[in-house]
Amino acid sequence: MDNIITTTREVKVRRVPTGEVSILPKGEFIKITQDLGGNYTITWKGNMWRIDGTDADAIGREPTVLEFTPPIDGRIDEKQVWEALETVFDPEIPINLVSLGLIYGVQVNQETGQVDIQMTLTAPGCGMGPVLVGDVEYRVSMVPNVKNVQVEMVFDPPWSRDKMSEEALLEAGLFF
Repeated sequence: MDNIITTTREVKVRRVPTGEVSILPKGEFIKITQDLGGNYTITWKGNMWRIDGTDADAIGREPTVLEFTPPIDGRIDEKQVWEALETVFDPEIPINLVSLGLIYGVQVNQETGQVDIQMTLTAPGCGMGPVLVGDVEYRVSMVPNVKNVQVEMVFDPPWSRDKMSEEALLEAGLFF
């Protein structure tokens, strides 16, 4: 795989680890440094940036496609919110945040179209927190009828590996 490529179109990127949003122009030379979990970490102009997998075509890769059938009643389907959350992967492992046990709660306000999510990190000082929050907000906002996504970082109770699913423990090599 050739890791140095040219962007084929303008694409939204988020700086690692701050989560600051920027636009990467078409025709820029970039280096792909990581392509785990359906997202891409690149270097551009001396900084690390993250490109969501749904925008992978901008770097010549197959994009992740999230398709949700809009509910007939115009409401937010909480099951679809959880499905969207399952497409967000920890950038270092890569295992989805739900299987890792990082999503502590989801509340849907049907009247306002807001989804409130309580999540944590594997460690309170994890530098990827802002990037993961951005991933969650971006993917959940793709669910039909969602107008706003609010993520609250919580560290009580602290995360521990007993919150991981059996599949995640197997994937991480921790099931014994």
